[in-house]
Amino acid sequence: MEKYNCIIVEDEPLAAEVLEDYVKQVPFLNLKAVCTDAIYALETLQRNSIDVVFLDIHLPRLKGLDFIKTLKNPPQVIITTAYRDYAVESFELSVLDYLVKPINFNRFLMAVNKIRNQIPKEVVVSAATGSQPSRPFIFVNVNKKKIKVYLDQVLYIESKKEYISIVTNNKSYLTKFQISDIEELLAKNDFIRIHRSFIISKPKIDAFTAVDVEINGQHIPIGRSYKELVLEQLGEQ
Repeated sequence: MEKYNCIIVEDEPLAAEVLEDYVKQVPFLNLKAVCTDAIYALETLQRNSIDVVFLDIHLPRLKGLDFIKTLKNPPQVIITTAYRDYAVESFELSVLDYLVKPINFNRFLMAVNKIRNQIPKEVVVSAATGSQPSRPFIFVNVNKKKIKVYLDQVLYIESKKEYISIVTNNKSYLTKFQISDIEELLAKNDFIRIHRSFIISKPKIDAFTAVDVEINGQHIPIGRSYKELVLEQLGEQ
């Protein structure tokens, strides 16, 4: 199961304790830190890869919404506050959810389940604009930098546990991502999953057999559970 690293930004000890207890009950959340103010949270974000921030609004030194505005590429944010007045402004900042204290566990669970329904921010597929078709690409996070990768240059994608390697003719990009999350996204762009660890570009196939495909001299295995579907699709080319 993929785990999402999270932090709690809360200056009230009791409220922080409740949230910490909730987080520990959710198998896909991994609590990295409890921060008592936004400055400490900013330092934590700089030191760690964080997917989700549980953020109070009324914080010392720097208010929660002002904190979001300082972040160039913010993680998913779930607001946890005693005040209803900031909901509209919060959603204008693209927060994932807005929880009003006291927060019960069922409502907390509804909020965090939204995390898994989001397309991760590391990957953004271009859309066509106007009458001219666009050249599809994705942005991926590599060493804290967003790199544009054109899909027509991608040969295949290999899963490496919690990372994937995106392989092109002359480069490969290692980024933190789950292969299952990108599979549906790429299927619309003539990619096919042939193994639990591999997604390939169909137009880049040089040859194939019943057990593997060859792309740019690389032999990539076809998984047994994928074999029937893969051969059916390749046979239609």
